Amino acid sequence: MVDQARITRIAEFFDKLAATRGNLPPLAPDVMPNTLDEAYAAQEILQERWAKTRGPVVGYKIAITTKVMQELMGIHEPVPGAIFERFLHKSPATIRCRDYVNVAVECEIGMTLGADLPDRGRPHDRDSVAAAVASCHPAIEIIEDQNAEYRKVTAAGLAANNAWNGGAILGPAVTDWRRLDLASLGGSMTIEGVEQGRGFGADVLGHPLNALAWLANNRIARGRPLRKGMAVLTGSIVSTKWPKAGETVRVAIEGLGEASARFV
Repeated sequence: MVDQARITRIAEFFDKLAATRGNLPPLAPDVMPNTLDEAYAAQEILQERWAKTRGPVVGYKIAITTKVMQELMGIHEPVPGAIFERFLHKSPATIRCRDYVNVAVECEIGMTLGADLPDRGRPHDRDSVAAAVASCHPAIEIIEDQNAEYRKVTAAGLAANNAWNGGAILGPAVTDWRRLDLASLGGSMTIEGVEQGRGFGADVLGHPLNALAWLANNRIARGRPLRKGMAVLTGSIVSTKWPKAGETVRVAIEGLGEASARFV
């Protein structure tokens, strides 16, 4: 049985923290979700509140799908978070650092859905979700980490705080993506032309479509199935980086092109 008062208190904590632009402390017991179910319930209350000012949910990010991010966070299971309409950008984008407590970026393979992914009576797999993907994109995820101490963040704490999503930047849509082996695609991130890291599509749960299938099943379990038109970020293949005002971030994914953001 979910304690409604408790999950509301958790959501209110994160909502107030965002509104007051506070730093994220290690969570006290009264606002630390005890389970992932409790965390997702709090996340959903938080998303309903944020949708009033950030616009409706237009997609999802998946955190902790790669070894580099598991090692950085000390968390070993994926965590989803919503992307809101006002924070979904097309490349090239201009991002204001002052809109964030501590802005960070990640390098991802993004997807746009051309069909719903409803409950089909059995779990989705790579093949079933592939049929729903209209396009793939080079993508930058914007992270709002609120100056958190990464090793003190649990999977449940991350989930309750909408997995720290601060937005997404999608590069060009590649509609003939099926000619590519997404798992073998290499990607990299640069800041002011200096390479920050490299990775491959296979770093994301073995294949980006595996990540999408995981998300589809997770959202169905929560009664929020993925819908046509939604954007999905499959997970960072380069560890999180922190750009400064005046710097330009670029991600390049083989076969998909580039996405860029200027931070001001």
